[in-house]
Amino acid sequence: MHPHTTAPPAASIRAIPSGAIVALVVGSVWRWGVLIVDKWNQPLLLNDSFYYSAQARQLADGTFFREIFVDQPGAEHGPLTSVLMAPVSWISDPVPWQRMVTIVCGMATIVLIAALAGRLAGQRAAVWGAWIAALYPNLWMNDGLVMSESVSVLLVTSVLLAVHRRLHSASTWSSVMIGVLAGLATLARSELVLLAAGVVAVVAIVDRRHDPSWRTWILRPALVAGAALLTVAPWVAFNLVRFERPVTLTTNDGTTLLGSYCDRTFSGPERGGWSVFCVTDDDPAYSMDEEPSVRSARQRSMAFTYARHHARDVPAVVAARLGRTLDVYGLGSLVAQDVGEERYRWASRAGIVSWWVLAGAALVGIRHVRRWERWVLALPVAAVLVTTVVFYGGHRIRSSMEPTVVVLAAVAAVTTLDRWRMRERI
Repeated sequence: MHPHTTAPPAASIRAIPSGAIVALVVGSVWRWGVLIVDKWNQPLLLNDSFYYSAQARQLADGTFFREIFVDQPGAEHGPLTSVLMAPVSWISDPVPWQRMVTIVCGMATIVLIAALAGRLAGQRAAVWGAWIAALYPNLWMNDGLVMSESVSVLLVTSVLLAVHRRLHSASTWSSVMIGVLAGLATLARSELVLLAAGVVAVVAIVDRRHDPSWRTWILRPALVAGAALLTVAPWVAFNLVRFERPVTLTTNDGTTLLGSYCDRTFSGPERGGWSVFCVTDDDPAYSMDEEPSVRSARQRSMAFTYARHHARDVPAVVAARLGRTLDVYGLGSLVAQDVGEERYRWASRAGIVSWWVLAGAALVGIRHVRRWERWVLALPVAAVLVTTVVFYGGHRIRSSMEPTVVVLAAVAAVTTLDRWRMRERI
């Protein structure tokens, strides 16, 4: 059956059932409660949140992406999270208000996950998806942090929903919208450029199977790719003219690679992870006031050299990275990393157990969606796995595939309950 003519189980966000709305209310109350009771006056730790917050303050003051402590151009992370926080960052103490921005993103994610689950398996799946998204620790723990995960997860869910709608009802506008959302996701987390590329490929493959005309399998994917490129183009152009070495999305690749390819992360308890000490201790030329693109290029070269010299160890390290991302290896180290990023220890442990349950359910749920829907839902999973293999394993890396896991777990819940009911009737 042609995907463009098949009516989805739930047509739009407006079709979200009342049970999902109750889940949204509960999830929102929990997130706001955590902020008001515990995090409102909590200072930021010296991690990525400090960068996002400071960049947002600079933007509010009219300074466009300079390093925080030195007078150098800054592109340590993508710009979108700081841009979203900038309108509330003119306040004397903007951190609580910046936390609100990520909470709002988390609330919107609940709605979109419900909508996507509803399109896949009907209104009961929408309710299940909303409740899982509302209570799942690996989602709500990020909401209220001054980091990019809540923003990127929202955009990944938006892309999945837009692609699903687009493959049911193709139009020029829908293709452009997918490209814009994929571009914004890339500006939130640079590795999501892989998601953008995957979206273009899936649109081309699915359209080509059902309409072999050149207009379908060349023009429409080109619209997606063009919209994505135009969305990221201003940031890329801005970077290309202000650094000594070519920079497209961020200067963070050198730091990330060096922190992943070193003795600490190739053996011992941090194997397969990332260590800041590899950056501060293993790079003798490291200097805070160094031009960022020059530093990134040197650290990238050091990481490649280390990988060549330890090529025999790479397969085992990659396995450890995958084990970390999938919560089957290095759990103590993962929890410690979460705590260092302002997540609760108990919630991090609960998130690990929840992941085991939901990932198992997702493997059941994927059997109950159509093949082309599997391709769509697999896009963020593929992006996460590639990023894990190349860089390191961790919960932040995995965050982009959480919407897929939650939605498929909701599908599994509905289909399993239906089977049980049929057996009882027999």
